[in-house]
Amino acid sequence: MKNYILLFSLIGLFISCADNNHVCEVPTNGFGPFEGQTVFMGSDSTVDVLKEIDAAWTNRDYDALKALISDGGNFSFSDGTVVKTGEEFAAKVEEDYQKSLESGQEWGWNIDYAFAVHPKGSDDPKATNQNGEWVNAQFTGEDGVYIEWYQIVDGKLVEWSSAKRPAVQE
Repeated sequence: MKNYILLFSLIGLFISCADNNHVCEVPTNGFGPFEGQTVFMGSDSTVDVLKEIDAAWTNRDYDALKALISDGGNFSFSDGTVVKTGEEFAAKVEEDYQKSLESGQEWGWNIDYAFAVHPKGSDDPKATNQNGEWVNAQFTGEDGVYIEWYQIVDGKLVEWSSAKRPAVQE
């Protein structure tokens, strides 16, 4: 009986010490516009940059906002306005703030969700969407619902687009 206990103990020891270094495939989902691209989940640190941008925007801290925006980018507002620098971006935000005051709308919004992704896998030199990561976020304000994409490279916004739909009237 002791031999059986010893035998099973040794078998258990060998099984528990076995090398189980399984390499898991990184999960991907979807595809990108360039040949060979697939989409991977991004990082929380990129979402944190979005949160910094949002806090600066909400508080109209234009110095902080400009520090998070890369000059020479492409930033498209939901009204069709396109700006290229942090200075122009901050000026447009201030313009929108003044318009909201004039129309009696409350300045502010809720972040409904945000997540980061990054496409990769293409060898095409035009695939600049593979630089950094992208954050998709939805915001709900008094004047509508905004869906936005933020391309963040090295902690700075390099491309941004915003689409708006009217708020649901209840």
